[in-house]
Amino acid sequence: MKLVAQFIVLAVCLDLFLVTRTFAGPPFLTDDPAPVDYQHWEAYLFANGDHGQDDYAINGPAMELNYGVLPDTQLHLVVPMTTVGGNGAPTVSGLGDTEFGIKYRFLHETNGWPQIGIFPMVELPTGDASRGLGNGRAWFRLPLWIQKSFGPWTTYGGGGVALNSAPGQRDYPFGGWMVQRAFGERLSLGGEIFAQGAMADGDKGFAALNFGGSYNLNEHFSLLFSAGHSVAGDRHTLWYFGFYSTW
Repeated sequence: MKLVAQFIVLAVCLDLFLVTRTFAGPPFLTDDPAPVDYQHWEAYLFANGDHGQDDYAINGPAMELNYGVLPDTQLHLVVPMTTVGGNGAPTVSGLGDTEFGIKYRFLHETNGWPQIGIFPMVELPTGDASRGLGNGRAWFRLPLWIQKSFGPWTTYGGGGVALNSAPGQRDYPFGGWMVQRAFGERLSLGGEIFAQGAMADGDKGFAALNFGGSYNLNEHFSLLFSAGHSVAGDRHTLWYFGFYSTW
């Protein structure tokens, strides 16, 4: 297994009143075990990008919806418009692959224990793979995430495996770890280190540092942002910008 694929690597309190709200998952690659509260919704309207040595992929505009369908259980859906280009090929845009997942927290945080959960996801092949807008087959991510809070500080991370049987693609491990801090009622900032193995033939995998945060506009709306760059393996320049709402 390649060295970068062996990294275990860095990077929620959601409330309907204007108190400090910190985010896990978006705008970072590392996720968390905390589901949306029972019978609550959250939505993200966002764009993100991954620029490699000679090519790039942008998702946006894209919509993420999460719903607390049961206590400690969240349904998750992402539908993106996708743009790809580079490597001498023309730029193309269209519907990308659709992401569906179920997050389940099986251990709650206490003074001595973190909260722990799983977040299996399937990427459904709704994008046109012949134009580079999708994978061509359904593929899966199977992670486990851990989180602990200490006053204004929150840290979370974990990892898992991706299973992809599409031609030219490979199964690979991934993982990350994140630390963020709330500064008053509106602003939180953090950073993560995230790594994954080679996801396709010819890849080397990568490890990246990523920094960002969120700014709460009011009790229902926030801005999310992050940017980062690889520090090992294949070259990746990463960014995310989005609007968040909860109700």
